[in-house]
Amino acid sequence: MSLDDTISNLYKAHQAGQEKYTYFLLAAAGAAIGFAVQKTEGLTLSWWLLPVALAIICWGISFHFGCKNVIWVQTSLMANFNLLQLHQGSHPDQPPHPQFVLAAIQGVESALEKNVNKAQFYGIWQFRLLVAGAVFFIVWRVTEMVRIS
Repeated sequence: MSLDDTISNLYKAHQAGQEKYTYFLLAAAGAAIGFAVQKTEGLTLSWWLLPVALAIICWGISFHFGCKNVIWVQTSLMANFNLLQLHQGSHPDQPPHPQFVLAAIQGVESALEKNVNKAQFYGIWQFRLLVAGAVFFIVWRVTEMVRIS
């Protein structure tokens, strides 16, 4: 196996792991929302429910950010694919002049960097909001125990 194959395999394994992680967080946020709704079913609306409402909001935003993360990761992969095609000279819209090719490469590199930054932003906040929702939910459960006793 060549070094290029090894690098390619490592990249694919890393990408697959990242995708599984993102989808796990999406599933956790969805399950958490369902669990919180089930736990609050039949309760009368009061300020005691504020922490659980904040938890559900955090999980909902976490889910949204996870979806945005998936979109920006896919957009980054496509930009990377286009960049590789431009470097190789096989892009279907390859400009004929070398200076235009250089400008196209710089444009795609700039877009790729922005796409990666957006994907990272959404990925980081997907996790943070999932955890924040869990904290709010725990605060609600503790508050409920104190209020009942």
